[in-house]
Amino acid sequence: MAEENLINGVVITFFSTASAVGKTLISVNMASELAREGYSVCLLDMDLQFGDVSNYLKLNPIYTMADIQRMMQAENSDFKIYEFLTEYEHRGVAFHVLPAPLQLSEAYNIEPEIVESMVRDLQRYYDYIIVDTTSMFSTLNMRLLDLSTIVTFLGIVDFIPTIKNMKIGNDTLRSLGYDSNKIRLVLNRSDAKSQISRADVENLLEERFYHILPNDFRSASTSIKTGVPLVLSPDDSELARALRSLVSLYTNKPVEYESIAEPGDISEEKSGGWLSKLFN
Repeated sequence: MAEENLINGVVITFFSTASAVGKTLISVNMASELAREGYSVCLLDMDLQFGDVSNYLKLNPIYTMADIQRMMQAENSDFKIYEFLTEYEHRGVAFHVLPAPLQLSEAYNIEPEIVESMVRDLQRYYDYIIVDTTSMFSTLNMRLLDLSTIVTFLGIVDFIPTIKNMKIGNDTLRSLGYDSNKIRLVLNRSDAKSQISRADVENLLEERFYHILPNDFRSASTSIKTGVPLVLSPDDSELARALRSLVSLYTNKPVEYESIAEPGDISEEKSGGWLSKLFN
C-alpha cells in the first residue's frame, strides 16, 4: 500500500447487549460485500476471548492482535500494520482480517489504547474498517464506539430478558450524546417464531428498526460450515439479499434487490402495548 494514498476509512462497529444475535455473521458478510463492490476492507475481531471470525472464514492466521500489540509496543517507527494482517479471498473477492488472540491469556493483556492506535492506523489504508465486538459496555468497547463512524446495534425478538437488555443498551447508547445518525438499530432473525411482535418492541424502544434481516438458519449454517460468506455464495438466499441491502444503505449505492425491511408501525401512544407495560 502506497503511503501517498492515505485515506480516512469509515469505521462500522457491530454491537449488542445480548449474545448469539449474529454479530459475527453479519460483520463478515458486510466486509465481504464491501470488498465485492471494490472497496478496501479490514475486518477486526474484537471478541478477544472467544472471537469466531477466523473460524468462520477457515483462516489460519500467522499474526493475531496480540502479536501486533507486541510489535507496536516495540515502538518501531517502520512498523506497518497492514503487512501483518490475514487475507481472506474467495473467487477474486478479498479483504484483510485482524484476528483475535489465539490464547485466552493473551486476550486479558490487550490494551484499549493500543487497539485505538490500531484502528486509527488502519483507517489510513482502508476504505472501511468493520469491527465485531463482544456484548458488553467494557472499556475497550466504549473506546471502539467512540471511534466508530456508525454503530450497528443488533437485536433479536425472542425472549423478554433479551428485549430488556436491548432497551437498556439502546437507551445507554442514546444517552452517550452521539450524533443521531451514528446508531443504527437493526433487527436480526425477524421472522423467527416468537410470541412477541416487532411492533411491540418498537413501541417499547420508541424507535423503528433501521433495517430488518430475516431468519434463515439453513443458509446461515451452510455459510458457516463452508466458510463462504452468504453474499459471495451462488445460492442467492433471502438473507444474502437483505445483507446486501444493508450495505447499500451504508454506502448509498443502489443494489439490485430491494430491502425486505418495511418501516415498523409505531403506535402514536408510545406507552401502549403489553410489552411496554412490563417495563413501566
